[in-house]
Amino acid sequence: MKQTSIRLWREALEELWRRRLRTALTLLGLIFGVGAIVAMQAVGEGSRREALRLVQSLGLQNLIVESLPVEGDLLQERRARSLGLSRRDADALRHSVPGVDAVAAEKRLRTFAVSSDQHSSDAGASGILPDYFELTHLQLAKGRALSTEDQDRGAAVAVLGHQVAARLFPQGDALGQLVKVNHVWLEVVGVLADRDLSRAQFEGVKLGLDSNRVFMPLSTALQRFRFQPMEDELDRLLLRVNDPEQLAASAQVAQAMLAQRHAGVDDFNLIVPAQLYQQNQQTQRIFRIVMAAIAAVSLLVGGIGIMNIMLANVLERQREIGLLRALGARRSDIVAQFMRETTVVCALGAFSGVVFGIVLAYVIAALAQWQVAWAPLPILLATVVCAGVGIGFGVYPARRAAALDPIAALRTD
Repeated sequence: MKQTSIRLWREALEELWRRRLRTALTLLGLIFGVGAIVAMQAVGEGSRREALRLVQSLGLQNLIVESLPVEGDLLQERRARSLGLSRRDADALRHSVPGVDAVAAEKRLRTFAVSSDQHSSDAGASGILPDYFELTHLQLAKGRALSTEDQDRGAAVAVLGHQVAARLFPQGDALGQLVKVNHVWLEVVGVLADRDLSRAQFEGVKLGLDSNRVFMPLSTALQRFRFQPMEDELDRLLLRVNDPEQLAASAQVAQAMLAQRHAGVDDFNLIVPAQLYQQNQQTQRIFRIVMAAIAAVSLLVGGIGIMNIMLANVLERQREIGLLRALGARRSDIVAQFMRETTVVCALGAFSGVVFGIVLAYVIAALAQWQVAWAPLPILLATVVCAGVGIGFGVYPARRAAALDPIAALRTD
């Protein structure tokens, strides 16, 4: 029985091979359809994961307040009503915005020279509050983070990003060494783990570039460095909301409170990373819908191609069908014969489509600098849909072949 089944499937393959050009042309629709689904899934999933990784560098449960830089007469006009983003704003938001359980701040410094005894670097520098690393998900590779004690006493200590540490101390012995930022010497107490992001910004928001930055206590930065007249005391505030469901409400409260404290002056920008991620995913959903529509059309064309080739086969093989019926073959046997051929076409189309989709995904990723990630369910779904479309379109030709009158079929030239 098993040998008979193998023989029947081999005969189906041989029959299609005899008409290999027609079969190959029929396969194209299925290959393009399945390939488009597989490539769309890989690129879409890769893009989703990369977007999530980027937004996590901002903090999915964070609210971010950034100062808006202004110069000249407009700055003087604004400072007459608002002092800009400050530590007082941070304290007010911490105690008044519902759900906020941690606050961090950053002041970016104008760096003219960052150096060690061994090398110099083009790194930036920032003064931060101790919770900054936790809220931005930065991990330490060596040493310790900046502490509340460092902040309280304005300690001359620093944590280096991965890139600047490698540049200033190529031998890897940064801990305990001294770095000079402008005119201030700082002792290195920690080095951050490498977290190279694929992009410098996400949905228009600049990312930290933390790997090439020197971090020191905020109090140290404000006490030991010079700033421009009327400059904002802080460049950025981060507020972590303990309940993701409260993000929108907390953002509204923070926006209203800052607007009131700044006398309605538009000198800050409130960013909700979770909303940026949702906007990004909405764009990705539109992309996936368009690609799914294209793939569906390709599969439909492939299904029509299968019906076409099988109908042509029925017309060309009427004498063979009549002879089989005359020798005792039942209608179900004729249907099974043509359905086997249809199934082989679908299997070849699905397999070739998956391979084509994998290659296409990596080509797109290489050309567009996108990420690729795989999930088994969409690939399995694409294969099942391909098989369903192909077999569905193959049923009619098979039944038509079985319905032929044996005597009329034998008389066909």
